[in-house]
Amino acid sequence: MKRTKIVVIMAVMMLVATVAAGCSKYKSKYFAICFAHSNTSGSAFMSFGEFDGTMVFTLKTKKGGAINYSAKIEKGSLTVYYDSEGTKEELFKLSAGESVSSSLENLPKGKVYIIVETDGNCKNGDLDFKVKKK
Repeated sequence: MKRTKIVVIMAVMMLVATVAAGCSKYKSKYFAICFAHSNTSGSAFMSFGEFDGTMVFTLKTKKGGAINYSAKIEKGSLTVYYDSEGTKEELFKLSAGESVSSSLENLPKGKVYIIVETDGNCKNGDLDFKVKKK
């Protein structure tokens, strides 16, 4: 009886650890047509014909690191946020026909979440994020 309890408790603990490890602070949820995207620890991009929703990327930086980024959309509007220290902050906004190219500097070591949120349906967009190497 005692062994059964120990086995059950260990199984529950492993399940909790597995579920907790798979949880992320932000979730992607979107509708897209002609959509391509990629995310590694050093870069992320998305290119779309149509996109409506939220896309989340996770990059990793070293202390004092930076992320170079560029983006453009033909129609619609979107806002890109980042979170590197537990607080979601606006990085930039884009409206129809606009583009941006810049960098996010002096980041702490660790995960940086890039969150792309549209305000309705956007058309013909490209967004690119690359961790700058020292």
